[in-house]
Amino acid sequence: MSVKPLKTRSGRVVELPTDEEDARINAGIAADPDSPELDEAWFKRAKPAAEVLPPEVYADLLALRRRPGERGPQKTPTKERISIRLSRDVADYFRATGEGWQTRIDEALRDYVAKQR
Repeated sequence: MSVKPLKTRSGRVVELPTDEEDARINAGIAADPDSPELDEAWFKRAKPAAEVLPPEVYADLLALRRRPGERGPQKTPTKERISIRLSRDVADYFRATGEGWQTRIDEALRDYVAKQR
């Protein structure tokens, strides 16, 4: 049986496993003694991280939290933020190609530069 992909509110498409794939995944989980399935009793005993971690460790974890859609710091910035004015038809064309359109403009300009060298 084919499973229809799921589209999230953010627009991401998630392909769910088929019933057969799901059964294989669950069998693998059940067979792994080092990774038992968490049951209701486990969740009743669970405590919030703030209660079990040292305060400085918990503070460091909170500092790592990002808002949805927020990028983390780049290890080595590879791009420069600039402002560029484009013809309306060029901007419309790239925007119509969906998310990542600015990256595609960068790739088109890289191709142009490579051909000019």
